[in-house]
Amino acid sequence: MSGNPLAVAEPWDLVADGYAEFAPAIMQPFSDCAIEFAALTPSSQVIDVAAGTGLLSLLAAPQVAQVQAIDFSGSMLARLEAAAQAAGLTNIETRVGDGQALPFDDEQFDAGFSMFGLMFFPERAKGFAELFRVLRPGATAVVSSWAPVQDAPLMRLMFGAFRAADPSVEEPQPNYLSLENPEVFQSEMRSAGFEGVSIQRHSTSLAFADAGQLWDTMARSSAPLVLCRRKLGEQVWAERAAVIQDYLAEHYRPHHPLSTTAFLGIGHKPS
Repeated sequence: MSGNPLAVAEPWDLVADGYAEFAPAIMQPFSDCAIEFAALTPSSQVIDVAAGTGLLSLLAAPQVAQVQAIDFSGSMLARLEAAAQAAGLTNIETRVGDGQALPFDDEQFDAGFSMFGLMFFPERAKGFAELFRVLRPGATAVVSSWAPVQDAPLMRLMFGAFRAADPSVEEPQPNYLSLENPEVFQSEMRSAGFEGVSIQRHSTSLAFADAGQLWDTMARSSAPLVLCRRKLGEQVWAERAAVIQDYLAEHYRPHHPLSTTAFLGIGHKPS
């Protein structure tokens, strides 16, 4: 098991409500791109690995025969099931499970996705290998990962705010051994067997009515922040949150767009 605190279900269970409400604003443009790359058809069988609250599943379902959404957080999947029911979608099946040991037969799916999920796996090689295994020959896989914080003005602003509240906080440096490195990303997909692998850089921007909305969005949808809140306790958290909101009020101009950037890895299983 990795030492990464986001490699277990608990923080994602805790953040499920806020994630379902706020994450689509940031995530949907990347999911839209991923679906375009996969060239889905009405007969497509799709797997969404580490599906979370299911944004990609919900977007893909109207275009395909069936989506299998798997995640290790039952709370996340419960939000997906509720959203699917509200949208009248009956072709999404959810399952609690491990993306490193998928509970599906070989060569079962025409397209496979993992949007900002596989990047957290303790053993990414197993995640890529399992995704490859369950895809049919000729199928497409699309996996996404965040680019370094330095490439995302939204995240740089947030880390500036965190540092104002706690001077010991340091802006994360690029991790060249992770999927933040396009060369590593491409190499790991190729090692799993994918061909024609390309790593594409995409950015999206979002604006907030004011600093309060920005903070509310981030605080309620971010698993790392939920973990931090639990660790600090409510009193210390409230003190730091007040400093963060003051910083954001000073440094964020209402309705000003802030961008964030991700890499999309696209690969194909040989026919």
